[in-house]
Amino acid sequence: MLRVHIKNNHYRPDTFPNTAQGEKVFTITQQRFDAASLNHPDVARELDLSIGWDTDQFEKHMAAADVLVTWDLPTEGLAKVAPNLKWIHIIGAGVEHLAPMDWLPTEVVLTNNKGVHAKKGGEFGIMSILMLHNHMPQLIHNQREAKYDSLYSTPIAGKTLVIIGTGSIGQSVAQQAKAMGVYVIGVSRHGHKVPEVDEAVSVKDLDSVLPRGDFVFVVTPLTDETVNLIDERRLGLMKPGAGLVNIGRAAVVDYDALAVKLLDGSVSGAILDVFDPEPLPADSRFWKVPNLIVTPHISADDGNAYVSLTLELFFNNMRRLINGEALQNQVNTRLGY
Repeated sequence: MLRVHIKNNHYRPDTFPNTAQGEKVFTITQQRFDAASLNHPDVARELDLSIGWDTDQFEKHMAAADVLVTWDLPTEGLAKVAPNLKWIHIIGAGVEHLAPMDWLPTEVVLTNNKGVHAKKGGEFGIMSILMLHNHMPQLIHNQREAKYDSLYSTPIAGKTLVIIGTGSIGQSVAQQAKAMGVYVIGVSRHGHKVPEVDEAVSVKDLDSVLPRGDFVFVVTPLTDETVNLIDERRLGLMKPGAGLVNIGRAAVVDYDALAVKLLDGSVSGAILDVFDPEPLPADSRFWKVPNLIVTPHISADDGNAYVSLTLELFFNNMRRLINGEALQNQVNTRLGY
């Protein structure tokens, strides 16, 4: 038998999840686990499961655990706390909250939830791009100001979209944009071409493609290399009147500089789903920046199926572990994603 411990978190403003709604979406209950196991009875019968909250009795459970499923964990002295540990699965795609990862024992594999967010994130992405194209940030601002001003738009075909981050969500957005006749440029660390984009460049060539984009869509993970990637200088490289979406991490974009660009109109509109801190404080200036739509980190999480999608990934990887095969979604601890 393999011993699996699931560490859920109660919501608190300073952690994840940070809302009561989020706790309902992301909690792996016994009932949800049992429902998912029906699709994998051969794997389920090999598992001895424990479910806990926060750090309550964490060390007790980890003393015998082979596998941990969680968002975060106490990392100090993990090799001694969990001597049998083989695998940690993080229930989110981003793992920057665990960096630097020098705490991870060399024999323990770390995986993330990459792919779980693709369908929902892709739909949110194309929605946000269409909102920018149809002047929705400006129209919403005008509504607040009781300003009746006709802002016309055209079909989106022929426009150019720059996607920064060509992982599963970026690919999903690109696929839907291309179907509408949008030319898609994908930007990634490596610059490798994926089928969903028309053109691919590496981050070192980002400056050359930013001026071409009618829309810039940011969905790259937060790493040492991507902190402040879209800084004031690069915001200045964007095509005049272009729009920006960020559903990656707040620290990738200089929000203060973006606010200035929104105020002077050089960036026509923005949709931001990620902030630091979260929840966004009630007195934050960003609630009132014109032509900016604030969404509360809900772009890529399926409110009904997040846990079932996560557990499907978990069971498929557990089968691989049992069979001595390489696990999917392994995190490169050096690169941070």
